[in-house]
Amino acid sequence: MPRSRAIYLDNNATTRPLPEVVEATARHFRDSFANPGSRHAAGRDARRALEDSRERIAEILGARPEEVIFTSGGTESTNLALFGLAQASPGTILLTAGEHPATANACRRLHRQGWTLQHLDVDSEGLLRGDTYDDLPWDEVKLVTLILAHNETGVIQDVHGFVARCRDRGIAVHLDAVQAVGKIPVDFQLLQATSLALGAHKFHGPRGVGALLLRKGTRLAPVLFGGHQEQGRRPGTEPVALIVGMATALDIWHCKRQQRTRHVAALRDRLQQGLEERCPPVVINGSRQHRLPNTLNIAFPGANAEALLVALDCSLGSTCASGSAEPAPVLVAMGCPPEIYNSSVRFSVGIENTPEQIDEALQRISGVVSRVRQHVYPGGQGNQESR
Repeated sequence: MPRSRAIYLDNNATTRPLPEVVEATARHFRDSFANPGSRHAAGRDARRALEDSRERIAEILGARPEEVIFTSGGTESTNLALFGLAQASPGTILLTAGEHPATANACRRLHRQGWTLQHLDVDSEGLLRGDTYDDLPWDEVKLVTLILAHNETGVIQDVHGFVARCRDRGIAVHLDAVQAVGKIPVDFQLLQATSLALGAHKFHGPRGVGALLLRKGTRLAPVLFGGHQEQGRRPGTEPVALIVGMATALDIWHCKRQQRTRHVAALRDRLQQGLEERCPPVVINGSRQHRLPNTLNIAFPGANAEALLVALDCSLGSTCASGSAEPAPVLVAMGCPPEIYNSSVRFSVGIENTPEQIDEALQRISGVVSRVRQHVYPGGQGNQESR
């Protein structure tokens, strides 16, 4: 049986580089091949392309050019921030419950070095619980890391009040904005955080490049050692072509952000409404109001998420969603019962998707959900009990 035409709805995992990005990257692989640290003409050309990109990224994200440190991606940026800021004697690190593994595992490593970890509670919608802030051990807190937009639920946190509390106490705050940049407006100056991580491949840029925004005047110990690139904070010859590609992708998003937001939000809502109509009962995980315009995390009680993913990918050739054999930690932190987090999948639409693809995906997904439910509970929908 031939595979069905794939429908890609996993844009929170990665996005396809835009043709303009591929072209710009290829051109600078050819023309800006020289080491930007070299003083000859070719090196100066490469340095000019590098710094032009730095300035454009800084402008779009509300930062100063000298606050932009280029890295290999969001994971490295977050690791650089957390390990670089955690140079004082160990204290308490506050982190969002259900954090991304790049943050969670870095914090676990710091925990083994003597730091105490305390998770910030989220409510049933995945939003930070402001009513718990007064109970935190502020006198012991030395570092805070928050996820600005969650990769699984798409929930966007309003961090301004919390960051203000930290700044009043002289506590450094890192923001994981990997899923936010290129999807919603992000202004580093207005956020007032100490550092902020981003990765190009989340907004149709090339993989292998990202950036850490670091507040001017902040001391950051290096975690890699070598040359004096990136103000001595991230040694290694800068990949100019990839950096140009990232700047190009971010610039395109910035110029088309309103159009893109309307497009992906309409597709996301079309998908959500269709699944609610075709696959009842369903549960939407996370805030419906405060979430990324492209992200839908949805539970199909009575259907195992892993079985759904296998069926969607293998049986229908539809690259539709992300999931894991383990429940998403954020869903557990939100207090979702097992019948919800064990039947949840994430769909993340993108600018390349069309209404026709969404309608076709609805037909495929609803068919798979029905078959998986019948397999688990033969002879009926079987959607009222946990497994």
